[in-house]
Amino acid sequence: MLNSIKSPQDIKQLDLTQLQSLADEIREFLIENIQKTGGHLASNLGTVEITLAMHYVFNTPNDSFVFDVGHQAYTHKILTGRLDRMHSLRQKDGLSGFTKRAESEHDSFGAGHSSTSISAALGIAIANNILQNHNKSIAVIGDGALTGGMSFEALNHAGDSDADLLIILNDNDMSISKNVGAMNKYLTKLISGKTYSTMKSKSLGFLEKMPMVHEFAKRSEEHLKGMVLPSTLFEELGLDYFGPIDGHDLPTLVKTLQNLKVQNRPRLLHIITKKGNGLESAEQDPCKFHGVTPSETTASTLPSYSSVFGQWLNDTASNHTNLIAITPAMCTGSGMSKFEQKFPNQYFDVGIAEQHAITFAAGLATQGLKPIVAIYSTFLQRGYDQLIHDVALQDLNLVFAIDRAGLVGSDGATHAGCFDLSYLRCIPNLTIMSPSNAKQMYQMLNTAFNSSGTVCVRYPRGASNVKNYTSIEQIEIGKAEVIRRGSDVAILAFGTMLEAALDAGNKINATVVDMRFVKPLDEALLIELTNDHTQFISIEDNAINGGAGSAISEFLHNQNLSISLKILGLPDQFTEQGSQTELYHLYGLDADGIVNASYS
Repeated sequence: MLNSIKSPQDIKQLDLTQLQSLADEIREFLIENIQKTGGHLASNLGTVEITLAMHYVFNTPNDSFVFDVGHQAYTHKILTGRLDRMHSLRQKDGLSGFTKRAESEHDSFGAGHSSTSISAALGIAIANNILQNHNKSIAVIGDGALTGGMSFEALNHAGDSDADLLIILNDNDMSISKNVGAMNKYLTKLISGKTYSTMKSKSLGFLEKMPMVHEFAKRSEEHLKGMVLPSTLFEELGLDYFGPIDGHDLPTLVKTLQNLKVQNRPRLLHIITKKGNGLESAEQDPCKFHGVTPSETTASTLPSYSSVFGQWLNDTASNHTNLIAITPAMCTGSGMSKFEQKFPNQYFDVGIAEQHAITFAAGLATQGLKPIVAIYSTFLQRGYDQLIHDVALQDLNLVFAIDRAGLVGSDGATHAGCFDLSYLRCIPNLTIMSPSNAKQMYQMLNTAFNSSGTVCVRYPRGASNVKNYTSIEQIEIGKAEVIRRGSDVAILAFGTMLEAALDAGNKINATVVDMRFVKPLDEALLIELTNDHTQFISIEDNAINGGAGSAISEFLHNQNLSISLKILGLPDQFTEQGSQTELYHLYGLDADGIVNASYS
């Protein structure tokens, strides 16, 4: 049946039994295909039925679906004519792993970061009002996205509007704050059962025939639900609340969406789903199966930079009780799982709330503690004002461990850490380090922890090129290191670009420098190198505009130093998706690119 689905219109010809069979086929296809391509498995297995029901009831692209984060939209891609291209998912020149407007008219809003769906869907709904059309706008939010403050800013606005907006809250036990705990899980299971749903629907149908009694019962029900359900929160914000219902029960989903389709005010449907549904291993460990690598991928025996950071945390916290580690919902990805278990009182996961994470760390720093904020480069963008206003302006003493800097590969432009050097370098009171390998990273973290002020250590996704990395050593602030002496050309490498720089240096007999610091630069060394070289080539895995190479250019200009400078980095465009090796070659950030630059 799956191969016959070319557009959402095709599923509207099916009855509900056939629709369930199609759901089973899609789930089998997702398990098989994602094992080959890599991607987000558990989240997509949990949203097969709700996506089918949405397309069965609504009509895209006129009606708009906005999937929060966009990583749970694989079924949506399959139903909107992209089945034949799913083998290219997350590959170079292939389908994006997220929703992308340039990819399909059915992708009404692109996403890759969390907590944006309600804002975007509300904008679309209000635009529909202004344009006087009757299109529907639906936001699908879950998987932790409600922990982001932007979601509540949007809810506050939506409830005060007359927008025709439907919000579907996909509650899979990973979208409700952990501190609600076991009682929340128990009540959710209890209240989402068929007995409650059937009793409620029949009771309300009967009471609607007696308006006065119905109004009293409704108010009584609201207060009762407020004791066991989150409905009161949403209804007090001005949204009509419905649910919770079983998010894997297709007939109930279809019937509920049909009822909600005819309404035209802000409303929220609460569904209960199981992340990883249909694959036992993913159901048991949805965190592990949130993102999977292709089955043919060979695991590296070298430590990842994230695991090096985690090891450093454990080692340092053993001797320093003032170390406080903070993550915005990326414990596993940032290598902090062991730290969480070993030092629970020094660990804080604040949810998908980057702005709060940074200002929370600032507050800790004012009291003499040493916060370590572990955050992906692409997510640090979300807390930029807090970084400037709450941290740097007050010259506070804390460390940013910036993971996934540079090109991240198959996640593409939404997750690439291409801008951090540019947006950090212009902020006063910051020290910015870029290690070339795991051992140097460990030493830089030592340096950062023992320094005053705000220090950023940025490092890439993937495995390091060294196994033994623990060290008690520190690095002198602002000092680069000459790795190879040559003539004529000096290659100034930032971070892990050093490996390609050394390869190129051997080919053209160039001097190779591990710059190590983006801010402050080793200005004395740069002046020295201008005396016996005719060309500088800087290389970084960051946007050329405003990056490390720009810092060198500004210094040379201000010192009236006359030497040719070629800046290698990422161009003024959003990056492609593909393997890191493919992308380094595409953008000339490999040995061949450096050699070619030396002759241009």
